[in-house]
Amino acid sequence: MIPTISADDIYLAMNYGVMPFWALLIFLPFLKITDVAVHSVFAPIVLGVTYTWLLANVMSGVIPMPDGAGFASLDALMKTFSVKEAVVAGWAHYIVFDLFVGSWIARDAQRAGISPFLVAPALLLTFVVGPIGLLSYVMLRGITGRGGWSLFEG
Repeated sequence: MIPTISADDIYLAMNYGVMPFWALLIFLPFLKITDVAVHSVFAPIVLGVTYTWLLANVMSGVIPMPDGAGFASLDALMKTFSVKEAVVAGWAHYIVFDLFVGSWIARDAQRAGISPFLVAPALLLTFVVGPIGLLSYVMLRGITGRGGWSLFEG
C-alpha cells in the first residue's frame, strides 16, 4: 500500500522545514553551512519539487476541483482555494519565493558590508510578511548608502 500524506501534513512539514533555513540566514549568516544549505539550490529545489507536485495534482485533476475553479477571475480563484491542496500549493509558492528573497538579501548585505544586526529585522520581516521585508531592506540600503536604491549587483 502506498502511504498517503495529507495537505495538513505537507503544510506543517513545509512550515517547520523552512525554519532552519531562516534561522541560519538571520542568526548565522557567515557560516559555511548557511552557504551550503541556504545560498545553494538545495532549499528551492526541495520546496520547488513539493510545489510542482502539488500544482500538477491540482491542475491535472488528480485532486478534484469544484466547478468554476481556476485563475481567470477572483471568484474562480476563490473556488480553487476552497481545496486544501490548492491552498498548500499556493503557500509553497510563497515559501519558496520568500526564502529566495531572504537569501538574496543576506548575500547582498554581505557584499555591501551591511552589518548582520541591521539586516536581521529585514530578514525576519521577509520571513513573516515577504514584500515588507524586501521593502525594509531596500530602505536600509538607501539609508546606509551601501548599495543605494538600485538592485543592480554589478
